[in-house]
Amino acid sequence: MTSENPGKYASLDRIQHSWTRFTAVLSFAAIILHLLLRYLFNYKATFSFIPLLVIIIAGGLPLLYDLISQIRKRQFGADFLAGLSIITAILMGELLVAAIIILMLSGGQALEEFATRRASSTLSALAHRMPSAAHRISGDVTADIRVNEIRIGDRLIVFPHEICPVDGTVESGTGTMDESFLTGEPFRIRKTSGSQVISGALNEDTALTIIADKLAVDSRYARIMQVMHKAEENPPAIRRLADRLGAFYTPIAILIALTGWLLSGQSERFLAVLVIATPCPLLLAIPISIIGSISLAAKRGIVIKKPVVLEQVGNIRTMFFDKTGTLTHGEPVVTEIVTFPGTNAEDILKFSASLEQYSKHPLAGALLKAAREKHISLQSAESVSEKPGAGLRGQVAGRRVLVTGRKKINSESAALLPSTVSGMECVVVLDDQLAGLIRFHDRPRKESKPFIKHLRPKHQVEDLIILSGDRDIEVQHLAEIVGIKDVRASLTPEQKLNIVRDRTATTPTLFLGDGINDAPAMLAATVGIAFGQNSDITAEAAGAVIMEPTLGKVDELLHIGKRMRRIALESAVGGMVLSAAGMFLAAFGFLPPIAGAIGQEIIDLLAVLNALRASFPGKELQDF
Repeated sequence: MTSENPGKYASLDRIQHSWTRFTAVLSFAAIILHLLLRYLFNYKATFSFIPLLVIIIAGGLPLLYDLISQIRKRQFGADFLAGLSIITAILMGELLVAAIIILMLSGGQALEEFATRRASSTLSALAHRMPSAAHRISGDVTADIRVNEIRIGDRLIVFPHEICPVDGTVESGTGTMDESFLTGEPFRIRKTSGSQVISGALNEDTALTIIADKLAVDSRYARIMQVMHKAEENPPAIRRLADRLGAFYTPIAILIALTGWLLSGQSERFLAVLVIATPCPLLLAIPISIIGSISLAAKRGIVIKKPVVLEQVGNIRTMFFDKTGTLTHGEPVVTEIVTFPGTNAEDILKFSASLEQYSKHPLAGALLKAAREKHISLQSAESVSEKPGAGLRGQVAGRRVLVTGRKKINSESAALLPSTVSGMECVVVLDDQLAGLIRFHDRPRKESKPFIKHLRPKHQVEDLIILSGDRDIEVQHLAEIVGIKDVRASLTPEQKLNIVRDRTATTPTLFLGDGINDAPAMLAATVGIAFGQNSDITAEAAGAVIMEPTLGKVDELLHIGKRMRRIALESAVGGMVLSAAGMFLAAFGFLPPIAGAIGQEIIDLLAVLNALRASFPGKELQDF
C-alpha cells in the first residue's frame, strides 16, 4: 500500500518556525545592542545602527515577500498593517521603529507557532499502524513478505495481537477480532472458517489462516487511508479571529494615517500613526490567550492539538456524534433475560455464566459481569467444548448446558423464541430444553441524555446528528434513549466524510468520535474531537483529545473555548481602542514615531496581562 508522503513539507515548516524564533531573539538583541552603543558607549550614530540594519535585512526581507503575497491575494489583515509600518519606517530612516515592529511581529508569530505545533501528522500515524509485512503460506513453508506483494488467493496467517493486512476469508482457526475502530460495531467479532475479515482489524487470541480476497491497496484500511488523505488535503476554510478583526482595523488605520499626512504635510505623522496602529494586541494577546487556554485545558485532561479549535468551538451549530464508545461505553452488557416455563432469570444467568467462564467468546465477559453484580456464585463446569459454529457446551451442577445462537437450535425450539430486536443475544438450553434468552446492548453513558438535552439551550447547538457504522436498529435504540432524532446508520467512512463536509460548507460543525473510521470526518468538520485514547489515528486527526472519556469534559472544552474567545476579544478590541486613541494623537502631531512605538508597547503590555487571565480557571466549567 502506498500513499503520498504526508511529511514532505515537514522540514520546510521546521525551518520556517526556527527562523521566526531566531528573528524574534535577534531583533530583541539588535535593539538592546543599538541602545547600548548609542547611549551608553556614545558611539557614532552610523555605527550604532549596524545591528538594526542586520535585523531589518534578516527579518524585514521575508516580511516584504509576505506583504507582496498578501497584496496579490488581496488580503489586508493584521500582518499587512505591520508589514506596511516596517516598510514606511525603513523608507523614512526610522530604523529603530522598524526593528521594534519586527520584534513585535516575529514575537507574535513565534507565540502562534508555539501554540499550533503538533507532534505528528495523521497520515503518518495511519501508515505507522498498518503492518508492513505479512506471513504467506506456501505448502509447508511460511515466509514473511511485504504487504504490497500480497496477491488475491494467497494463504496468510495472522498471529495473535497482529493487525490483519488485507480483506479476506478465514480458512482455518477460530478466534475473535476487534473491528470496532473500523466498523463502529462495539463487540469483538467471533471468527471461524468462512468468516470475513477486514484489514486493520486487531486479531486477539488465536492464529487465523485467511485467504486474501483483495489486494492491500483495495482493502478496507487502505480505503480509509485514501479518504483521510483527501480530507487532509481539503480542510474546512476557517478564518482566524485576528484576520477578521484586522480586516476592518487595517483600512481604518491607513485612512487615519493618510489624513494626518495630507492635512499636515508631514510624512512623520503617517509613520507615527502606523506605528501605534500596529495591531500587536491581535498578534500577541490572541496567541497568549490561546496558550493560556491550552494550559488550562491540559490541566483538566483535554489536549488541544489545533488551537483554532478554541476559536471555533463556541460557534458550533451542528454536532455530529459517533455511537460506539462516544455516547455509549463501547462494551456489551446484559440488558434482558427472557425465561421460559420452569426456569427463572437467576438460574439462567448462573448456568450460562458458570459455563462462559471457560470461554473467550466476546459476550462471556458481559455474562460474568452480570453474575458478579447480582452476587451469583459460579459453579465449576465439566466436559466443556466449543466447536466452531456449534456454541458452548458443558455440564454444570449435573445439568447439561448449551449457550448458542437462535440459528443453532432446532426449528421447534426456535419457533418459541420472541422476534429479533436490537442488540445481540444468546440462547440458553438446559438438559435439551429451551430455558432462556439473554439479550445484550452497548450500554449508554449515564451522562449522554442530560448532555444532549443541554446543548441547545446552553450552547445554541441547533442540530444533533448520530453518524454510525453500526446497524440501524442499534443506532435507533440508542437515539431514543439519549434524545437524538436525526440518525444515519450503517455508514462507511466515505459516507460519514461526505455528510460532514456538506454540512460544514454551510454551518460550523463539530464531530465527536473515537474510532479510526471517524478520522476522515473529524478532519472535515470545523472542529474534530477525539473521545478517549482508543486510537492514535483518531487523536491525530482531531483538533482536541478528551483523555478521560466523559461527556462532561466535552462540555468543559466548550466553556474553555467560549471563555478564551471572550478574553481574546477583550484584549484585542481593548488594545485596538487604545491604539485608535493613539492614532488620533499621532495624526494631530502629539506623538512622534518613537513615542508611538513606546505607547504601542504599553498597550501591548496591558493587552497581554488581560490575556493571561485565560490560563486561570474561572467559574464552573460544566453546566449540565
